[in-house]
Amino acid sequence: MYGRGFQSGGMGFGPPVTPPVIKQLLIANIAVFFAQAMGAIPVPATDTLLAASPAGFWEHGYLWQPFTYMWLHGGLGHVAANMFLLWMFGSPLALAWGSQRFLRFYLLCGVGAGLIIVSFPWIPALLGASSPMSLVMPTLGASGAVMGVLLGYSLTWPDRTIMLMFPPVAFRAIWLIPILFFMEISFGPPNISHVGHLGGVLVGWILLRARGDAGKLFSIDQIKYRWRRYRLRKRLRAVQTEDWRDNGRQGPWLH
Repeated sequence: MYGRGFQSGGMGFGPPVTPPVIKQLLIANIAVFFAQAMGAIPVPATDTLLAASPAGFWEHGYLWQPFTYMWLHGGLGHVAANMFLLWMFGSPLALAWGSQRFLRFYLLCGVGAGLIIVSFPWIPALLGASSPMSLVMPTLGASGAVMGVLLGYSLTWPDRTIMLMFPPVAFRAIWLIPILFFMEISFGPPNISHVGHLGGVLVGWILLRARGDAGKLFSIDQIKYRWRRYRLRKRLRAVQTEDWRDNGRQGPWLH
């Protein structure tokens, strides 16, 4: 992803500075991943003890899982994607907030998402709407914490322009979370934890809302304001189209 607005309104790839807290999080996650890859953390322990599972947390008392799961990853692509997003969007946020606030926000989003991961599947299971296997499925990865960081970025600088590399589409940062959810649902692998991603976003929004940093994005007044702006733009386009027709113009040539 490219970001416009990092330095003097220009365009560049990635943040100009990587704060120490981001470097430390990157090193910690990558070190744990290499420990997994080299067998220092056995696979059975990863799946049953350290990853987040509803049965492990609530039935076996593995209360540490909502914290430990966020340092584990299921493959090179998994850890690379999470660390890239953390570096790309977490760096400017850590510079703006300071290391302590950013680290606290990151950990709370990750742990909060972990608690939702181990709790939410019990609802359909107790209602008989899902298989008991859903209660023992392990979830791992830093995505819940990273999604909270992405929400923090998009609400801190909602008008910054972000451009995807593939496909090369530009959009405002406020649309980052909806676009990522659309892409993961449409093109992502079937084992993505949507509950974990939504959990990270939900916890991040609650934390930002408590500090007043979420603005009036989801307020009734803001929704009415955006609806009025949409209707105004629609009327303006209709007037412009009518003027073009009255002047006998068909529009520019395309070649």
